[in-house]
Amino acid sequence: MAVGVAGTILKRDRVIVVAGLGGVIALAWAYVVYLARGMSNMTPEMSMPNMQVWGTTDFVLMFVMWSVMMVAMMTPSAAPMVLMHSSMERRRHADQNPYLATAIFLLGYLIVWTAFSAADTLAQWGLHTAALLSPMMVRTSPILGGILPIGAGAFQFTPLKHACLSSCRSPLGFFMTEWREGGRGTLVMGLRHGSLCMGCCWLVMALLFVAGVMNLLWVAAIAAYVLVEKVAPAEHWVSRAIGLVVIGWGVWMLAGALW
Repeated sequence: MAVGVAGTILKRDRVIVVAGLGGVIALAWAYVVYLARGMSNMTPEMSMPNMQVWGTTDFVLMFVMWSVMMVAMMTPSAAPMVLMHSSMERRRHADQNPYLATAIFLLGYLIVWTAFSAADTLAQWGLHTAALLSPMMVRTSPILGGILPIGAGAFQFTPLKHACLSSCRSPLGFFMTEWREGGRGTLVMGLRHGSLCMGCCWLVMALLFVAGVMNLLWVAAIAAYVLVEKVAPAEHWVSRAIGLVVIGWGVWMLAGALW
């Protein structure tokens, strides 16, 4: 009887956590789609480089855009780790609801990606200032369009990539070595997982500057790739295959720019 009750509680927790994650993801994607539709209404003439200097408002709006986009893209891939945390929290503290602790864990994860969003905003500001991005947030330099995919593809073969990916793919292994008690400890675990996830995916995000920061097809494709890479079998082969494809794409673009 006790085992049956425990199983029912774990299933209920899972439903509640999945519903919460689904709500966060849905709201983030709704905002991204809203922004992308606004970009699609820009006139063709606005695709030319614009040297207008960013103001504080521009920077803040871009930072918010990047932050919400990272939530939309990266939260689905964090779902297995978040669900594992909820389950382990319930087992370790059966007399307490795991929802607050799980929310703190997710908060730590998203704090890392928010910091990454600040770095992306700075990168976009620099590219904009150098007239390497159009107002549609697409690269204007064919050479840059070739270098970024080559770099992102090459990163897929590095030890750092595979070390971070292996940790992200093993929720149980992560918590067996990283578990900490208390609110601060839970936040640290979220920060740790977010850091590993960023170490795995940061250079892939640079591809958004090639095809368009608000290109919904590319945003969705990269988000889907990150998720598949973390849950599909033979993850290293998936990474390497994508790496070869991206390198080939970059070489093709670079060759077209130079010859």
